[in-house]
Amino acid sequence: MARTPATYQVYGPSLRQERMRQGLSIKEVAAAAHISRSYLQRLETGTRERMGAPSYIRLRTALKSTDRTLLAPPEDPPETR
Repeated sequence: MARTPATYQVYGPSLRQERMRQGLSIKEVAAAAHISRSYLQRLETGTRERMGAPSYIRLRTALKSTDRTLLAPPEDPPETR
């Protein structure tokens, strides 16, 4: 059984694009996710990248979105020689 990560690394540009695609304001999404408007704004601009699991799940639910849309793409593993 998969464990829920302690934090999630969101990808700000995708988060903002998804919010705007739905025609929602920062204030509307923040209120629906029970986070502050400034916190959401910092996530969208990349000033902040990580969210605790409960906040992330509320945000994902508020946007009716998926991890694939909101999370940062996985980093490529370092090349071995």
